Amino acid sequence: MAQTVAECLTAAEDSVTLINDINTNGKKSVYVGGSAEADTTWTQAEINEMVQRNVDHLETILLYEPVDSDDDTPNVVGSSSSKKTTCSGGVTTGKAYISANS
Repeated sequence: MAQTVAECLTAAEDSVTLINDINTNGKKSVYVGGSAEADTTWTQAEINEMVQRNVDHLETILLYEPVDSDDDTPNVVGSSSSKKTTCSGGVTTGKAYISANS
């Protein structure tokens, strides 16, 4: 069974959560092995790679659309879901984070 637009965008929000947490907490983000008490042992380059992978994932999801009537790819491009805005915001935040931390 194919995923719906809502299911795709809900799953994509995990990437938004990761990006936002790293943007807010930096090396203390639990997504890169940090904690409130200690920075991660990851390098900034490794953190940036993690953020970039999630940005790439979001950009891919935001481009989903069926090629023809037999294609069961969810039409994220044609959707008016507010979750698209959330995902687009994650892309913007992730790119800004990488730019500021390169």
